[in-house]
Amino acid sequence: MHWHGLAQRMAQFSDGAVLASQWPIPPLNYFDYEIEALPEDAGTYFYHSHVGMQALTVFGALIVEDCAAPPYQYDDERTLLWHEHYKQNDSAFEAGLLAAPLVFGGEVQAVLLNGQGVAINHTAGEIPGDASCQLPVVEVEPDKTYRFRFIGATSLSHSIMAFEGHEILTVIAVDGGQYTQPAATYRMQIGSGQRFDVLFKTKSQAELDAAGKTDFFIQFETRDRPSVYQSYGVLRYTGAGAGGQAPVPSAPSTPVFNLTTKTYDWLENTLQPLKPDPDFPTLEEVTRRVVIDVVQLLSPTTGQTIWQLNGLNWNELVAYPVPLLVDIYLRGEEAVPDYEAAVANGGWDPKNKAYAAKVGEVLEIVFQNTGSIVNNNGGVDVHPFHAHGAHYYDMGSGNGTYDADATEAARVEAGYTPVKRDTTMLYRYETKTTAGAPAGWRAWRIRINDPGVWMIHCHVLQHMVMGMQSVWVVGNASEIQKTPTELSQGYFTFGGSVTGNETTDPQVYEQFDHSASTCSISI
Repeated sequence: MHWHGLAQRMAQFSDGAVLASQWPIPPLNYFDYEIEALPEDAGTYFYHSHVGMQALTVFGALIVEDCAAPPYQYDDERTLLWHEHYKQNDSAFEAGLLAAPLVFGGEVQAVLLNGQGVAINHTAGEIPGDASCQLPVVEVEPDKTYRFRFIGATSLSHSIMAFEGHEILTVIAVDGGQYTQPAATYRMQIGSGQRFDVLFKTKSQAELDAAGKTDFFIQFETRDRPSVYQSYGVLRYTGAGAGGQAPVPSAPSTPVFNLTTKTYDWLENTLQPLKPDPDFPTLEEVTRRVVIDVVQLLSPTTGQTIWQLNGLNWNELVAYPVPLLVDIYLRGEEAVPDYEAAVANGGWDPKNKAYAAKVGEVLEIVFQNTGSIVNNNGGVDVHPFHAHGAHYYDMGSGNGTYDADATEAARVEAGYTPVKRDTTMLYRYETKTTAGAPAGWRAWRIRINDPGVWMIHCHVLQHMVMGMQSVWVVGNASEIQKTPTELSQGYFTFGGSVTGNETTDPQVYEQFDHSASTCSISI
């Protein structure tokens, strides 16, 4: 289980990344995760399985409350968790993705809001309780300010949404504990793994009386896929003047909004930290740049359709015989990637298939989209890239290839300092291009401070299964081995003593002094 956005700085064995940081939990067993939430971590997160495509259904919201009063005032909050429904289950979907030739499990059948929605392209009786399916409802009261917590728990969908009669949404936080300067937008846009916190001002009773209604549609649609899924939710006013509980309306016969088809410019170079961030590194401080080519191709050995990052295809099925973090505890420096070999090979060591970074480096990581070389079709996709272990400074995106000097000059001229993120979009600027040609970039800048074994990967589950994942080893063995050997041995084997079941209690090892908490934090 991965605690998305919460950096497991000290509890490395609790990051949930199978065969990178830990073994998977055996069937009918359990594993106690330990999370240290610091005051600066207050924000919106979620948890999900990190095995295959289990995260289609294994996920949930995770909110870390502020210790003190948050920097923005609001009356109440609502969590809006977006996920999906498919015709196939995760095992069947995964089997098709790994087949040769590829058998794709199909486009999304429904985008769900907090577990509810209306499916398309299905036959009567195919979905349990189908007859009772209705639009999801978000209840609010008049004349209040809400904190809406948007969570992208989707597997594939890049979604865009807007609220009827409520055209001013103010973004105040992003990707967990990163409060931002207020940024106004009329619509929201969210990819897999992303989170946005928004101040939402409701109408007064007088405005509702003038409108003559208390139900307003939430229109949401998918983007950047071969087909568009469109559906609705209902923003419902309750309380005085709302009258009795009316039936939930059906979707309108015509769209409420003509939502844009262009996604690549939404809030780009806009979100800045609420407080000055003296830790932001300038271009002059960057010590190394790793450009990662994102390529779809046919495997010459298996015939599978795969994704590679700089020529490396990685998933838990083709990974290591033991988790890399465990291997570093067992074999020390022998299991750590050769830094010089990695630098000479596009960032990763060809011997142990891991990227290497030294504590103290300032890296720029640039993701370079390309046209698919499968049958020279040149198709271009979008990819929400996510980093475990630490947040990074998002330097933006653009068409073509990355120009560091031009990007830095534009940033300085605009007086812009990017906020830290953990999941940002590698966009496409056209649906097709020449096979293998550059087709857009996304750049990150990060100070390397936290030793460990951390993943960077596309957060589209289908792409992860097809190999669009990378493992990064930060630091040397002595810097990584934080847990004393006598206390870490329970993590070393599949089903080791740190897992429990109906008959056996797990070994409990606490990394943190829970009596030393500085405030009461709800998780």
